[in-house]
Amino acid sequence: MHHPDSSATRSNMDGSNLHIGIVQARFNPEITNALTLACLAELKALKVSETHIHHVTVPGALEVPVALQALAQSQRFDALIALGCIIRGETYHFELVANESGSAITQLALDHGLPIANAILTTEDLPQAVARQTDKGRDAARVAVEMALLMQSLT
Repeated sequence: MHHPDSSATRSNMDGSNLHIGIVQARFNPEITNALTLACLAELKALKVSETHIHHVTVPGALEVPVALQALAQSQRFDALIALGCIIRGETYHFELVANESGSAITQLALDHGLPIANAILTTEDLPQAVARQTDKGRDAARVAVEMALLMQSLT
């Protein structure tokens, strides 16, 4: 039985007709800026036009869902991306913040039938976050484009 490659390659993903919204939490800006740069670079590699990307920032992870909701309600986007960083050692009620933001993002995606790539890093410490920032930002772009194209093919 043929198993398709779980990670769609760049070559068969064309995001040139897609509109993507990005919500970046500013808390831990060194990390979230790196996530954003990696994400934007990958969106460009996937042929998403710069003019089709709407990037907004919010204070922290708990503010991400309400901004995503506003973008989803505008019905102008094919996929959304959440970027942020929650570090256990620096965040009061780490589990609560991580769980609340994560479940709210999942619920929004389901309520709106809109793919949302969740790249809010949750790590034990800063070095772990730094180690993941580039891959996670790039992955978020790929997930958003792949899922937006899938949704278009299903509807």
